[in-house]
Amino acid sequence: MEINHCLINLSPTKTRGGTILKRKDFIYYTGLAGLGTLVAPSAFSRSIDPKEALVRVDVAIKKELADVALNAAKSKGASYADVRIGRYLQQFVSTRDKRVQGVANTENYGVGIRVLANGAWGFAATNTVTKEAIAKAAEQAVAIARANAKIQGEPVKLAPQKGFGEVNWKAPIEINAFEVPVKEKVDLLMQVNDIALTNGASFVTANISAVNEQKYFASTDGSYIDQDIHRIFPGFSVTKIDRATNKFKTRGALSAPMGMGYEYMKARPQDRIQGVTTRYKDRYDILEDVKNATVDVAQKLTAKSVEPGKYDLVLDPSHLWLTIHESVGHPTELDRVLGYEANYAGTSFLSLDKWKSGNFNFGNDKVNIVADKTQKGSLGAVGWDDEGVKCKEWDLIRKGVLVDYQAIRDQAHIIGHNESHGCCYSQGWDDVQFQRMPNVSLRPGTAKLSVDDMIKNVEKGIYIIGDGSYSIDQQRYNFQFGGETFYEIKNGKIVGMLNDVAYQSNTQEFWNSCAAICDAGDYRLGGSFNDGKGQPGQSSAVSHGSATTRFNGVNVINTARSIG
Repeated sequence: MEINHCLINLSPTKTRGGTILKRKDFIYYTGLAGLGTLVAPSAFSRSIDPKEALVRVDVAIKKELADVALNAAKSKGASYADVRIGRYLQQFVSTRDKRVQGVANTENYGVGIRVLANGAWGFAATNTVTKEAIAKAAEQAVAIARANAKIQGEPVKLAPQKGFGEVNWKAPIEINAFEVPVKEKVDLLMQVNDIALTNGASFVTANISAVNEQKYFASTDGSYIDQDIHRIFPGFSVTKIDRATNKFKTRGALSAPMGMGYEYMKARPQDRIQGVTTRYKDRYDILEDVKNATVDVAQKLTAKSVEPGKYDLVLDPSHLWLTIHESVGHPTELDRVLGYEANYAGTSFLSLDKWKSGNFNFGNDKVNIVADKTQKGSLGAVGWDDEGVKCKEWDLIRKGVLVDYQAIRDQAHIIGHNESHGCCYSQGWDDVQFQRMPNVSLRPGTAKLSVDDMIKNVEKGIYIIGDGSYSIDQQRYNFQFGGETFYEIKNGKIVGMLNDVAYQSNTQEFWNSCAAICDAGDYRLGGSFNDGKGQPGQSSAVSHGSATTRFNGVNVINTARSIG
């Protein structure tokens, strides 16, 4: 009997042989071995009826399939093997003005097998979910590992990991977004568009994205881990044109992608943070936000252009998350530090000697930055990572000093650790898992401090809400960031909107200019649904939290373009 018949026809129609792992030194070795090809995960996605997304694969069947892979790998000489059975569901609903642009429901389902043989990694994958195909993929993974071992210099050193037996983790959602009828989402987005157009917008787009990752991991360490992960990301973009000048301005949603269900769309009074515009702490009101956005774009059209110079910056979490991501998250990735990303996405200025010194000044003593794969509601929250390591929280920057990196099982020994940090991830069953950024966040201040009180202490400053364009060098050191909306602060008061603002600094200078951080009552998450890394490229979802934070004496430039 073919197992996929028991899975209610969940596997795609295309077939696949094997996939070669291409990572760190192994990237090069496998390229020489030439024993397979890598295909993008989209090649194995298929359109489904929304009701199919609610069908679950029996965990007993997944365990039976996993054991086939592990036993086949061991029988061919693997010293270690893990298998990931992944079912990835996505829904995207998009609208523009008075029409629906598209509704897509997709499923991507298959099995990836990673092995160690003769001290080298091998990887193969299949979307033919039968015992025979899985056993064949496991055998191919071992063959690839043996080929790699012939040209690999040093054997892989894998940090020890205990088995957890049969365990599971489910995102603590209240409403499964895939259970909410598409019509309800379309009606909501059309209401968003109607509000924008009625209040003077020239154009508006709105959308809702939902993701459900059903991931099953098993390894020869003795773990059988079943996980159910949910993410959601609503958004819009409002554009207003001044017909007299043909100038236009836009404002995006102040939502954040979240590791939540559809309850995120149902804001409560306590979720609103009032100010120059309403921001949202744990849940989101898209109808209120789009109404505020129409007011903001009108103000943007008449706002003055910024005068370049030194300003104190008050950065909202909806903006600061991206600065944290680029200037802290990426440079503390150990594979980037070691040069494994150099060819594609750069290295890191946080070299090992800086960490070994024990006193490298990353920022001042107000700066405490934590990595966390367990934070509720975050995009990166899971119980175990993609190599069966229990997830946790750990410090990266403590009182301004670099104290650790992000490391996985085959990297831990490089920095003298006996265990992985639990931050290994793969975007799909057909991609090999590797080190990916966990949620990286700035701890809030310990003294009670509101945004209003922070602004009262600023004589010449700019309050920035929302993210925008950015640029950062290959070592994640020198950078420039824009934003969504900018407000001028004079003598402790907001006096109006500004345009054409971007700030420039370097990572050390910037984090040493940190002057004040609001308390936990203002702490919020931002993040990215699609953080790219690796060759071949993979995408991951990651959150970054902070409270509103002030940075003193930062260089601000004017980004306006003149013609003539």
